[in-house]
Amino acid sequence: MDYNDILEKLDAISIRLQSYNDYPESASNNAKRAIKYKEENGTTCGTRVGWTRAGQLARREKISRDTIARMASFKRHEQHADVPYDEGCGGLMYDAWGGKSGVNWAISKLKSIDKNKK
Repeated sequence: MDYNDILEKLDAISIRLQSYNDYPESASNNAKRAIKYKEENGTTCGTRVGWTRAGQLARREKISRDTIARMASFKRHEQHADVPYDEGCGGLMYDAWGGKSGVNWAISKLKSIDKNKK
C-alpha cells in the first residue's frame, strides 16, 4: 500500500466519522410529535432504534452518514405516512424518523456527502 492509498482510506474514514445536524426543524418537530404521542398514549409501535432516532432528531443531535442512509431508506414507508397515530404504526414511526421533511433531507444529504467523497 502506497502513500496515496493510505490517504484515500483516511479520507473515507473521515467522511464516515463526520456528523450532521442541519436537518430541517420540521424533521425535529415531527419526531417530537411522535415522542409526545408515545409518552401520552403509550404504544407498541416501533423499535428501540426508531425511538432512539426520534430522540436524536428531537434533540437536534448530530447524526452520522450511516444514520442518514437509514433515514433515507425510510422513504419506502412513505405510503403509510398518513395513517393516524391511533390507527396504526405507519404515521407514528414515519414521523419518529423525521417525517417527509426528514426523509427527503436525508436522501438529498446522502447524495451530497457521497458526491463530496469522490
